[in-house]
Amino acid sequence: MTRVLTKDLAQQIGETITIQGWLHKKRLMGGLNFITLRDRSGVAQSLVDSKDELEKLRGMQIGTVLALTGVVTADERAPGGAELHDVTVEVMVPVTDEPPIEIDKPINHKAENLDTLFEYRVLNIRNLQEQKIFKIRASIVRAMRDYLYRNEFMEIDTPKLLAEATEGGAEVFKLDYFGKTATLAQSPQFYKQIMVGAFERVYEIGHSYRAEPSATTRHLTELTMLDIEMGFVESHQEVMDMVGNMVREVLDKIYTDHADDLKSLNAPQLFLAEDGSIPKFTVAEIHELYSKANNTDTTKEKDLIPDEERWIAEYARKNHGSDLVYATDFPAEAGKFYHKFKDEEGTVAWADLLFRGLEIATVPLRENNYEKMLVQMKRAGLDVTHEGFKHYLQAFKYGLPTHGGAGMGIDRVVQKTIGLSNVKEATLFPRDINRLNP
Repeated sequence: MTRVLTKDLAQQIGETITIQGWLHKKRLMGGLNFITLRDRSGVAQSLVDSKDELEKLRGMQIGTVLALTGVVTADERAPGGAELHDVTVEVMVPVTDEPPIEIDKPINHKAENLDTLFEYRVLNIRNLQEQKIFKIRASIVRAMRDYLYRNEFMEIDTPKLLAEATEGGAEVFKLDYFGKTATLAQSPQFYKQIMVGAFERVYEIGHSYRAEPSATTRHLTELTMLDIEMGFVESHQEVMDMVGNMVREVLDKIYTDHADDLKSLNAPQLFLAEDGSIPKFTVAEIHELYSKANNTDTTKEKDLIPDEERWIAEYARKNHGSDLVYATDFPAEAGKFYHKFKDEEGTVAWADLLFRGLEIATVPLRENNYEKMLVQMKRAGLDVTHEGFKHYLQAFKYGLPTHGGAGMGIDRVVQKTIGLSNVKEATLFPRDINRLNP
């Protein structure tokens, strides 16, 4: 008999059908014995009243793979409004070991329980509430792709194994590569700029690796990034608008399509400015506002401290009705050699997009003039003759238009969309300084 998914049960009232999935829950009460079966679409309830069929479940634990055949009966008390009666049980894959956690109970996401959560991730991902996190994540990524496709961005794939780090810095993972030193890519920065010279608008969704010795709620050593680059831009604002409009559209769609799931996960209410804008403040303005409000002085900081990010997010929501806010015009000392500087004082054409108090994206303009690039690289202490820069600089030497882009942390977007306390909760199998498995 052809398999029917649990979500389609109510459409088969009066029919004899077969469902297949995992034993999710048992309620054995003598005369009335209910079992809940889970498949990829949800759960369905079945009434098993035959002693012979019930005997087949003796000793079977949660996770046993079953095929249940029976008559679909309407019952508003059952999940989806229907259940199976006159059930025949087939044990396809028996599980006799009692699982170490109960997957039909709420999963503890308190900070002190995260190690346990990840230790049993293989099992707790079978919990229906836990699955909602990753269904929402998949929808976020799909919505990003849809937006970029409609705006004529081409998806690319770039290497994650690179030659020895040319940008310098200690936050790279090094490994032996047939006797040579290789590093894991921190970002596809060089490659996406090169590709502007061919396709104008490109993006990549892939993993990046940061050897950051940090055990915070906002860092991972292996993270999923959306990287965007677009050429022939007229201004930094054009890039900010493209990125900001994408995030607004994605959030609108997720809060519509997953309204019930977000509510059940206690996600925060979404605030977006009605006129479609995203408020923006220069880094200097944020320093001044924060310092005045908190009787402190952060005006000498080149970047925003985490508490400033949280504070300006609250300020933007309260005064502008927006969960999104841009921090713009970073000082020269915060810039990278590939950034475009706005003026003689060296202000960087760079913005950070903050979402509910956390930076989710950096959004700068890039320097596209070959001669200026050489000057800025030398000023940064880089060897422009290094083999690792050879092909990167070719793109500039032979013509790159004004371009800009963004690096966006998808893990952080998911975290803040749902209202999770730790970015690791938004990641299936997180990697940090203490965890390399499962």
